[in-house]
Amino acid sequence: MQSWGKKAPDGPVPPVSKWKWLEPRHMVNYENRWGRNRNHDLQYIFFNGIGYNAWENIWGLYNRFTARDGEALRRIASISRQFAPLMVSMDWEPYQQSLQAGVFISRFPGQGRALWTLVNRNEYAVDGEQLAVTHVEATRYFDAWNGVELQPRVVEGQAVIELPMEARGFGAVLALHAGSEEPGLPAFLDTMQALARTPLNSHSAAWKPLPQELVDIAPTVAQARAPQGMVRIPAGEFLFQVGGIEIEGFNWAGQDFQYPWEDCPRRHHRQRMSLQSFHIDRYPVTNAQFMQFIQASGYWPGDDHNFLADWKDGAPRAGWENKPVTWVSLEDARAYAQWAGKRLPREWEWQYAAQGTDGRLYPWGNDWASGYMPRTNRGRRLLPPCDVDAHPQSASPFGVEDLVGNVWQWTDEYVDEHTRAAVLRGGSAYQPQTSHWYFPQAYRLDQHGKYLLMAPCKDRSGCIGFRCVVNAG
Repeated sequence: MQSWGKKAPDGPVPPVSKWKWLEPRHMVNYENRWGRNRNHDLQYIFFNGIGYNAWENIWGLYNRFTARDGEALRRIASISRQFAPLMVSMDWEPYQQSLQAGVFISRFPGQGRALWTLVNRNEYAVDGEQLAVTHVEATRYFDAWNGVELQPRVVEGQAVIELPMEARGFGAVLALHAGSEEPGLPAFLDTMQALARTPLNSHSAAWKPLPQELVDIAPTVAQARAPQGMVRIPAGEFLFQVGGIEIEGFNWAGQDFQYPWEDCPRRHHRQRMSLQSFHIDRYPVTNAQFMQFIQASGYWPGDDHNFLADWKDGAPRAGWENKPVTWVSLEDARAYAQWAGKRLPREWEWQYAAQGTDGRLYPWGNDWASGYMPRTNRGRRLLPPCDVDAHPQSASPFGVEDLVGNVWQWTDEYVDEHTRAAVLRGGSAYQPQTSHWYFPQAYRLDQHGKYLLMAPCKDRSGCIGFRCVVNAG
């Protein structure tokens, strides 16, 4: 039996996991994905003998563990795995008598042995006598946190256990009765002893967001005149203002993207830019155009799962030639652009071509007009997109069409130490119902979507297409 445990209240006394108390064999997997200082979380799971869902990557936002929390989890996990049968003891007893104020103890007994887990809720170290337990002759005691055998004083039938405990730290004691064995104990103690040579509090507890880098896009050969099917966008000053529409993350540092002029990722962005002239496709790349690319280049991706998934027998379905190509990954789109002598647009180029210079909310103006874009699909099945030229009334001030509400469009990619994510623009016609966790739409020109990239087979979607850009002479 397993369940998901949400953030437990933080106070001077660690709370008891209610499900674990009702059924000690029940495994609660605790999570606090937005925690930055997770010490309370880790003391809570150690005190209760439950699991932990680290969840550092939250749909593309890397909320990493601090070095201290990561090391604490490593040591807790080592103890939990070594003594897993004890952690589900039916005779688990939290809140054992502690000899120190602010130190809380749980007892996990088993046949011929017992484990005590200790957490120090104080902001200062607490060393010395921590607990006194009923002593059975010939019992051996071990400091399981520091990996050493103990020689406690025995006073009136009680073994008085002394342990060092760091500020906000942890401790563990194992008792083995005579004749009892703990498989793998010597190797486990060696491991814990090696870890304990570096005090937990010597690891940094400071949290900071991972820096991101914008993936480079090589310029194309400049062309003075707009190639066929493209629109020339004049040079000009542009106020680039956009925000991410991620479901979670508030307005914390680390959310969304980090543009080259910013010092960390954040949800809201504003930058006045001087843009050079460029040419952009009037419409998204169509199935017919992508078919020409396949036939001329012989392109086929190494990871081809879901590649052109809506085509039939290696070609677009009849009547779909003028619909935007979908089920193409970012890599597929880049391959097409390179073959065509083009490139994918920077996000601010896409927005400038869609918005012009007056900051409008939609390509056609500031007022929502549902008839200017494909009809919203709230059904259970993905319907084919509209033809790219089906809504000429939705053209931008520069005459660029099919920017919003038909298919999302690939633009930039950002990377950090652990994560790749793409900026999607324009939104799609599909709005699945029943859950607010579906990828939100961003029809407004001051909004974008952050799309976690995992692998081409996972990234391809029937809701994502692209258009291309060429540098102007």
